[in-house]
Amino acid sequence: MQDNSLILQSIITCPHCGYREMEIMPLDACRFFYDCKACGAHLKPKPGDCCVFCSYGTVPCPPVQASRGASTCACSAGDG
Repeated sequence: MQDNSLILQSIITCPHCGYREMEIMPLDACRFFYDCKACGAHLKPKPGDCCVFCSYGTVPCPPVQASRGASTCACSAGDG
C-alpha cells in the first residue's frame, strides 16, 4: 500500500567527516551502502537498521515510514 504522506528526501550525514548530502530514497528497495562524496567512507547500516537512511538520514526509509517505525523493514537490501 502506497502512502502519499511518505517523505522521499533525507539528508545523510557521514559519521566520519560530518558531510551532509540530500538524497532521494527509493520506494521499492533499501539502500544498503552509501559512499560519502566528501571523504569516500563506505557507509553501511548500523546493527538493527535496514538501510543507510535509517542509520544516518534525517528521515527513515519509506518502508519504515509506511510501517510507522516498526522494527522490521520489508525492503530488499542491497541496491547500493
